[in-house]
Amino acid sequence: MLERIQEIRLKAMECSSIIKDQGSVYVVSHIDADGLTSAGIICKALERAGIEHSVHFVKQLDEVEIESIANLNPELVIFTDLGSGMIDSLNAHGINAVIADHHQPRGELEHHLNPHLYGFNGSYELSGSGMTYILANALGDNKDLADLAIVGAVGDLQHLKKGHLTGLNRYILEEGAQAGVLSFEKDIMLFGKQTRPVFKLLQFASDPYLPGLTGNEDACIGFLHDLGIQFGGDERWRRWIDIGQMDKQKIVSALVQYCLRAGLPPYKIERLIGEVYLLTNEKEGTEMRDASEYSTLLNATARYGHADIGLAVCMGDRGEAYESAKKLLSEHRQNLVNGLMFVKEQGVTQLDNLQYFDAGSSILETIVGIIAGMSTSVIGNRDLPIIAFADTKDGVKVSARGTQDLIRKGLNLSEAMSMTAAEVDGAGGGHDIAAGATIPESAKEEFIIKLDAVIGKQLKR
Repeated sequence: MLERIQEIRLKAMECSSIIKDQGSVYVVSHIDADGLTSAGIICKALERAGIEHSVHFVKQLDEVEIESIANLNPELVIFTDLGSGMIDSLNAHGINAVIADHHQPRGELEHHLNPHLYGFNGSYELSGSGMTYILANALGDNKDLADLAIVGAVGDLQHLKKGHLTGLNRYILEEGAQAGVLSFEKDIMLFGKQTRPVFKLLQFASDPYLPGLTGNEDACIGFLHDLGIQFGGDERWRRWIDIGQMDKQKIVSALVQYCLRAGLPPYKIERLIGEVYLLTNEKEGTEMRDASEYSTLLNATARYGHADIGLAVCMGDRGEAYESAKKLLSEHRQNLVNGLMFVKEQGVTQLDNLQYFDAGSSILETIVGIIAGMSTSVIGNRDLPIIAFADTKDGVKVSARGTQDLIRKGLNLSEAMSMTAAEVDGAGGGHDIAAGATIPESAKEEFIIKLDAVIGKQLKR
């Protein structure tokens, strides 16, 4: 692995030489947590190197966006967390580009950093922010930005496949720990340990799904009450970080027993415990302390058209930008609840090899994928991937989510979505476990039938 890392570093040095030769650069990044942290890393590195730059965020890098970028005639464009799938178009428009991405590459470009080109898997061994971090360290000593790279990786769910970060992500994690900006430990994997009351961790558990507890607030409070887990001294529910080690062990042990009685297979129960990642320079009890909560905070900004706020948080603003991000996070959570209620009321349609729902204009296209991933906790068949449609001004956004169980059986949503979208004059891609596409409005029915057949072949049904 060290040999391949050295190859990537050499390519990153080549790319950094190109960047340093420019009077100014134009950064283009994605609007999710991985894209925001990628932009934060490269902008911090460019700022430190004294290189003038500006930033643009996109939902999807398509022909329209590329033409718009080309019309600006920038000296150099650095694409982070996107670009690898649109190289032919970038070349056709004569855009001078450096790409730091982790999605499946299509086409050839001289200044292209992508883990797939070096034998690493971009779905779980390196994120877009991780690749951008390597580029940033070719521009100067930026090892203190490893914490943002890990937030991006966790936001991209790269730790879920094995319960901990692996591959190049691991290398960056250890580098960050040595730099004193990261720590990691085994802990419960439920979301919200820094900021949520403990019963909320159980109530919103989705991986693993806790039958009888997930989605049922009263049952979760009762479960903890029966264990003797009490309110804090000020009559507020304590957070996970407020609880002593003995009480934590008591809760985990009781959850394992509960899951066994509920008939969950051991490999699912094992997901209760995994590796968690803390940003040691951030204040305990805030969203930025925990990589998972930090990534959710970032998602709540850019997905609502406020990427500038998310970027400012990544760049270190803990005042106005952070307060704005917290408000957006509160609205984001409410939108997720509303979206889940919509899916619960409308139901899902089940085909042979997938299940789907059409949100129309009732759920924002930027969060329909998140809701699709969450919805299998409250409705549908957890043994099938879930597909969601949402209206956009340019057609229909399609989001697809699978599970690690399905990946083990052969599911690859990136390939399935890319292939099927192309057949209906659309475009798609992503990762094996999560992917997206944009297709014409008139092609929905044809698309879902074709996708069902493709996934059936993958799963050998």
